Amino acid sequence: ADKLNETQIHSLPAGGMEQDVESTVTVRQPKLPKQTWDDVPKPLQDRERTKQKIQRYVRKDGKCNVHHGNVRETYRYLTDIFTTLVDLKWRFNLFIFVLVYTVTWLFFGFMWWLIAYIRGDLEHIGDNQWTPCVNNLNGFVTAFLFSIETETTIGYGHRVITDKCPEGIVLLLVQSVLGSIVNAFMVGCMFVKISQPKKRAETLVFSTNAVISIRDGRLCLMFRVGDLRNSHIVEASIRAKLIKSKQTKEGEFIPLNQTDMNVGYDTGDDRLFLVSPLIICHEINQHSPFWEISKEHLAHEELEIVVILEGMVEATGMTCQARSSYVASEIKWGYRFTPVLTLEDGFYEVDYNSFHDIYETNTPSCSARELAEVTARSRLPLTWSVSSRLSTQGLPDSQEKRSAAAEELAEQNGDVANIESESKV
Repeated sequence: ADKLNETQIHSLPAGGMEQDVESTVTVRQPKLPKQTWDDVPKPLQDRERTKQKIQRYVRKDGKCNVHHGNVRETYRYLTDIFTTLVDLKWRFNLFIFVLVYTVTWLFFGFMWWLIAYIRGDLEHIGDNQWTPCVNNLNGFVTAFLFSIETETTIGYGHRVITDKCPEGIVLLLVQSVLGSIVNAFMVGCMFVKISQPKKRAETLVFSTNAVISIRDGRLCLMFRVGDLRNSHIVEASIRAKLIKSKQTKEGEFIPLNQTDMNVGYDTGDDRLFLVSPLIICHEINQHSPFWEISKEHLAHEELEIVVILEGMVEATGMTCQARSSYVASEIKWGYRFTPVLTLEDGFYEVDYNSFHDIYETNTPSCSARELAEVTARSRLPLTWSVSSRLSTQGLPDSQEKRSAAAEELAEQNGDVANIESESKV
């Protein structure tokens, strides 16, 4: 920080900056126990890190790269069977949909055939003196067709239940009630499955890269979001989390520690009016996890920024959530986003061809902490500089030297006061 000054910060050459190149950021693949990894020499650790690409916590398409294994309490999935069916893939969902209806039709068809068999209706087929439980039921196939007509309330009129069959009336009531429950459950499951807002989230786009540059005199991390549809996301809000390994003061290792990144929560800027693409800004200040990270350190960091955009779909009122992530190699230091909004004749036009484009800009490569120290030092008054210089040189031990130093300091402070008064005049 001492080597930087205000002139260097504001007059960095545009062509003198290092070009960010897409490089493979790797994480370590420990083949040794965790407790012995610290004893491995650093060159060996570096070689181990280059063997495997970085493992994302959230993929670019928003899907979480986490698999749940060794779940012993699988009965919990059955206690919430409706959500379990909705979460299944479409091929399994359709298979269960067809299977449930087929099984219920077959089961009640068998029950109608069993009643006819027990009553002897199958032995009196064609006997006009015999009153069967169900007219024109002469086998299992006709019983199956009657079951379908009863449960789906089709009623062709050829097969009909008679009033001389009390057990058939009870079975008719049971099938009608259970059939209504099955219809409500399966149709409701299919409706929720179809109306899920997951596809709506695919039209919410995030920029391929995040950038770090100066905005309003402060170092900021920025990324861009946009909505491809004309129907808007109501009550849209944005969040960002830093996923990075952490070791506590007590020695506990947290592999995927989540740290909130302020993207305007205190100012309300996290509430978006997402009509046109917006640049989301995270100011790197004392409370930011990037406070002490410089351009050089960023290239060696193993971190991931997860961004979450959520809101209600205007057409359906259902909550929609879109996610994306940025690893260290996708955070470009010293760049800004290319403008995409232009004013046409009576309307604003958004050019999504430039949505992911960035351009290089003058940005100091030091950390935000070092930048703040240099900026604060350049704004200090002259009296502070004189007194601090004297304090760094040390005061004499003898009383005479102390008094002489005090008199000299008073004279210098008087001169400073005169200079400041003259400058004010």
